[in-house]
Amino acid sequence: MEAQELLEEFKKCKEDPMYFLCNYIKVIHPMRGLVPFDLYPFQRDIVHNLENNRFNILRKFRQAGCTTIASAYSLWMALFKKHQTIVILSKGDVEATEVLERIKIMYGELPEFLKPGVEESNKHTFKLKSTSVIKSRPSGKQSGRSLAGSMLIIDEAAFIEFVDTIWAAVYPIISTGGRVFVLSTVNGVGNWYHNQYIQAMNNENSFHAIDINWESHPEYKRQEGFDKLYAQMEKKGVFVDKWEETTKKNMPMRQWLQEYECEFLGTGSTYVDGENLKMLVENQSDDYDIKYNNRMRVWKEPEPYYDYVIGVDVALGRDRDHSAFHIINRYTGEQVAEFYSNKTPINDFAEIIATEGNYYNLANVIVERNTIGNNLIDWLFNVLEYENLWMESNGDFGVQVSNKNRETLLARMEEFIRINAVKINSKRTVDELLTFIINNSGKAEADTGKNDDLVMSLALTIHILFTLSESDPIEVSTGLNKERDKPLAAAMSRQKAHVKTYGGVTEEDIKWLMKN
Repeated sequence: MEAQELLEEFKKCKEDPMYFLCNYIKVIHPMRGLVPFDLYPFQRDIVHNLENNRFNILRKFRQAGCTTIASAYSLWMALFKKHQTIVILSKGDVEATEVLERIKIMYGELPEFLKPGVEESNKHTFKLKSTSVIKSRPSGKQSGRSLAGSMLIIDEAAFIEFVDTIWAAVYPIISTGGRVFVLSTVNGVGNWYHNQYIQAMNNENSFHAIDINWESHPEYKRQEGFDKLYAQMEKKGVFVDKWEETTKKNMPMRQWLQEYECEFLGTGSTYVDGENLKMLVENQSDDYDIKYNNRMRVWKEPEPYYDYVIGVDVALGRDRDHSAFHIINRYTGEQVAEFYSNKTPINDFAEIIATEGNYYNLANVIVERNTIGNNLIDWLFNVLEYENLWMESNGDFGVQVSNKNRETLLARMEEFIRINAVKINSKRTVDELLTFIINNSGKAEADTGKNDDLVMSLALTIHILFTLSESDPIEVSTGLNKERDKPLAAAMSRQKAHVKTYGGVTEEDIKWLMKN
């Protein structure tokens, strides 16, 4: 190119990072070697977000090329912006070195007119004569004190130890004008990355949340416009149409959910298996009304021809555990409402239960009577005179939960979820199930820093559903909408058949004997 053409090309690269990345950056692909970095649509969206938001946090799937994007964007900043310090923080020294090596390869493959020259290059620093520098550092407890810069990139943040301490140290420096890009695959719940991402999704912090899905990657799921790519892959024996099936076969479902579906799972084995958790996530509904200052969410109002059940787990209402209940349609097994609060006094909680119980056709209410549960029962029965409290065979209201029957209650809940005998609409409930784990000693419990109040109240509600289904028929009037409402009994019957016996001889045996 002539000098004027080179100048015009330089301006295009300076003004548009996407143009620069797609036309001049080369990367090493695991299958095709050194190739031009022609960004896929979902990768272009990431660059667009980097340009338009100061604070970005990305939840990514494995092998999405996001670290490569961060590296290439860092190089673009260093080349075309004066006096920039870009700091990349990785979980270890090996990772930090590898990231900087990628950037050096990208720089080395650029045409000469885009190279300002290198002033310093070592294991952790790449300084250009453009007066800008890229620093790649491993994480450490004191890392925050050396991360001042124009842009901070935290790679695989969910895996970095002391990242919360690092963030606390570096934020005051960045807050005055710096930019941040946090990216990671997920790594359980309760860590700094998980908390920041959830807060970003709820607009509770300054981060802009970016969520990408493996299905948007053309090397994982076939898409239009990539015929040349698919021909190259198939020559090497890689068939995109079979990628999902093959990958799932070669890893546990839990690993698939975490690394490709980007599900925030607990640190132990989840009590409900991964496939069913995925179904719950897909089926949850945001179409609800709220009551009692968002403590209660309502998906469906009561209908006169249905019976309802309510399972209650009570807490002190002093910012510790939560008081919770579910209202479930006894016929369809659908969760129609849910209450959840850690600031509701017990007498107010009783008033709400009685009000909603009467509203939902005098619903059958079961209360865990451990500790203050007895106080709640007393208030419901003696003060509010609620008429449909669950009673055990010994005449006691509610249910006393022990280590022994707790296992039975939870196992029944898991079974109902597994056989689709219950439909969970609430994201709050699903989130608790995602972090309800089997710990190292074999006990089912909430993961560290998480709650299980909605899980336990769900288990109590399902206890009523199961017990009533075993004892008497469910009467439903002609108001039933057969197209919309699937009977709970249908799911139960698919799981097991009820066989009448007479002294150990079945009804079928008697019919066979009479024929012969």
